Amino acid sequence: MDPEKIMTGISAEIMTALQAMSQTKEPQEKRLYSETIKNLCDSLEVFISLAMEVAPFGDEDDDSAPF
Repeated sequence: MDPEKIMTGISAEIMTALQAMSQTKEPQEKRLYSETIKNLCDSLEVFISLAMEVAPFGDEDDDSAPF
């Protein structure tokens, strides 16, 4: 599977859960949405961390630099 597609899908699910949570009034439902959002964010963090390890930001280690 493509990690970028997975991250996009998780992000969309987070946004959907946030919208649903904002519309509910029941504390138990808000708690369930909150737990779901936390789990999705934790999952997204794993993919972002992995992406940063594979392709770090910046040009510090770029061997093709002319200097």
